[in-house]
Amino acid sequence: MGFISTFETHFFYMSVHKEIKKVTTHTLIEMKMRGEKISMLTAYDFSMAKIFDAAKIDVLLVGDSASNVMHGHETTLPITLDEMISHAAAVIRAVTRALVVVDLPFGSYQGNSKEALNSAIRIMKEAEAHAVKLEGGEEVAESVKRILTAGIPVMGHLGLTPQSIYKFGTYEVRAKEEAEAQKLLHDAKMLEEAGCFAIVLEKIPSQLAKQVAQMVKIPVIGIGAGAEVDGQVLVSHDMLGINKDFSPKFLRRYLNLYDQIQGAVEQYIADVKSVDFPNEKEQY
Repeated sequence: MGFISTFETHFFYMSVHKEIKKVTTHTLIEMKMRGEKISMLTAYDFSMAKIFDAAKIDVLLVGDSASNVMHGHETTLPITLDEMISHAAAVIRAVTRALVVVDLPFGSYQGNSKEALNSAIRIMKEAEAHAVKLEGGEEVAESVKRILTAGIPVMGHLGLTPQSIYKFGTYEVRAKEEAEAQKLLHDAKMLEEAGCFAIVLEKIPSQLAKQVAQMVKIPVIGIGAGAEVDGQVLVSHDMLGINKDFSPKFLRRYLNLYDQIQGAVEQYIADVKSVDFPNEKEQY
């Protein structure tokens, strides 16, 4: 009886967590159908992306959060399309397994569907990315549809949309009120019907996120949206503890690299000044 139980458990694990050699947009939909959660992290450079890909992350997002963690800006708004392409190209060169999605930066798609298509084409051609992501619902529907007509996969993003921070004026939880919640449900369905292959939900009530995930057939990836969605995404610099200044409720830090790296550098400085480094074994 114990053997059967162990066998059944192993069979269930293998059937849900089947080996994936290359993650595609279709893979993510299959993962949702069989109940396997999707793992997603941000990446902005070759070296980190290579580590994440070797760890078998499912999706790497070249996020416009690079504006904050790589360029030191207060918001995501200043980063340019050229800078996003540069980050994305570096990540693509490191990856063999993960699906690489690239954020369309602020000003590269809003209000002009032709410009949105041109921006997406540049990302796909110059960075050789696999898909693009953009923020918003009904207000960007025309841009979403136009990009999709070119055969470029699109990931949507609803809830807290950082590119609209000056409109909202706060990073607080979104869609707590009924009217905004209903709009989010409408927008999620619209993005699915338009042809998006997945949607990110950021900082919304967990029950609303669960409702969206059950309502649409495409994967729903949460960040501060609870556990009842199809996957999770975090900013890698936050998750690894490189950034100490950002501590939202939804963030789990898996390392404290800020202090560890600082300690290593301080030790290196001390070793150089005391002529402990290099020692005899570290010389030619």
